[in-house]
Amino acid sequence: MTEDMTMLDGMAFQGFPRAGIDFLASLAENNDRAWFTPRKADYERLVKRPLEALCAALGERFAERGVPLTADPLRSPFRIYRDVRFSRDKSPYKPYASARFPAVGGGPGGYFHLAPGDIFAGGGIWHAEPSIVAAWRREVTTNGPEVRRAIEDEAFVRTFGKLDGERLKRVPAGFARDDPNAELLTLKDVTFGRRLSDDDVMSPSLPDLLTDLYAAAGPVFALLARVAAQPQAAVAQETSGGPEG
Repeated sequence: MTEDMTMLDGMAFQGFPRAGIDFLASLAENNDRAWFTPRKADYERLVKRPLEALCAALGERFAERGVPLTADPLRSPFRIYRDVRFSRDKSPYKPYASARFPAVGGGPGGYFHLAPGDIFAGGGIWHAEPSIVAAWRREVTTNGPEVRRAIEDEAFVRTFGKLDGERLKRVPAGFARDDPNAELLTLKDVTFGRRLSDDDVMSPSLPDLLTDLYAAAGPVFALLARVAAQPQAAVAQETSGGPEG
């Protein structure tokens, strides 16, 4: 067992400290190495370790509740360092903390985002490959009633509202403008989310809150997993030489 894992085993999530949120606000105003480097230990104590503890707690709760996501304190958190190689913005750090929760068995998962004044939890398909977007539209047109049942599930709507994401201004070519699911066909991202408060993330009960939220999205996660599997199945079929292998 590594030293990092030994430290994580002894951590229990106690909520993000107010000082951690304040640290991220200061980082947004002083996004350079000269400011961050002497304060790196503060970042690790106030932001990084609480995020890792949150992910460890979520991993346990997801398994206990049968939520179809995984969370791991070493693999779920995103690094704070930005990849600036192809960006005009050369700020070296992300002024927020975030983590991903992959779906069990593959497919779109969950996401957590913590920035001062911008805290949310959600999931779905974001910046998808064209093949995934095409699979979503195919699912909407061929299995519209099933799609509606998932996204209009009472618990999902009560928790997240409706699907959101970047969309086209009009129905894409090849689809009827009067399609009853036209608004779903215009989606380029298929995402959902819920805003959280400072009090939410500062509470030791945040893992329970997030587990409840993601549990309510179960039907939508199942739908999106089916969508994401379609291009993979097509590639496998082509590789094997067609339907008859």
